[in-house]
Amino acid sequence: MGEEELQKLVTGCLKDDRISQKLLYKSFYGFAMSICLRYAGNRYEASEIMNQGFYKVFKNLVKYDFTKPFKPWLGRIMVNMSIDYYRSNLKIAHTEELDSAMHVNDTELADKNLSYNELLDMIRELPRSYRTIFNLYAIEGYSHEEIGAMLNISVGTSKSNLHKAREKLKAMIAQSNKLPVANSRGQSNNNIVSVNRTDLSISFINNVSKQ
Repeated sequence: MGEEELQKLVTGCLKDDRISQKLLYKSFYGFAMSICLRYAGNRYEASEIMNQGFYKVFKNLVKYDFTKPFKPWLGRIMVNMSIDYYRSNLKIAHTEELDSAMHVNDTELADKNLSYNELLDMIRELPRSYRTIFNLYAIEGYSHEEIGAMLNISVGTSKSNLHKAREKLKAMIAQSNKLPVANSRGQSNNNIVSVNRTDLSISFINNVSKQ
C-alpha cells in the first residue's frame, strides 16, 4: 500500500468512515494476526486479541503521527494488547529465580532448515509465561528490566523463564530431527534458540556467557 493511499484510509477512519475502516483492517490483517499468533495459545485467542487491538487502533488514530511509519505503530499496539490479554487472563506461573541466569550473545547465525511457521508452532506450544517472555525478549527486543516492569515480575524471573523457553525450544527442534541432540563425538549440542528480529528466521546462538 502506498503512502498516499494509506493516509487517505487513515483520514477516512478518523471520520468514522466504515469503508475506510474495513479496508484498513483488511490491509493489515495478516500483519496483525502474525503478531498475535506469537503470543496466543491458538488462533481463536489470536483473533480475539487482534480484534481488540484494531478497536484500539481506530480509537487512537487521532494520536497517530503521519510523519512516522504506520506499520510499526500498529504493531506496537498489537504487542501491547497481547500483553494486556495475558495479564488479564493468567498470572505468570511461579518459577524459581536463577542466581546466574544464562545470557545470550547477540551474534546470530541463520539456519534455513527450520521455517518460520514451524518455529511459530513450537513457540505456541510453550507455556504462556515462557512464550510471552521469549517473544518480548527475542523478537521485540525488550530488556529483562523492561519485561519485568511490563509483567510485574522480577528481572531474575524473566531471565529464568527465557532460559527455560529456549531449552524447551531446543528440545523440540532436536525432536523434529532438524537438529541432532549430540554431535559425532557424542557431545551434547549447546546451541541456544533465538530469532532474527529483522526477518524472524530461526537462528542459533553459540556464544553464551553468564550475566
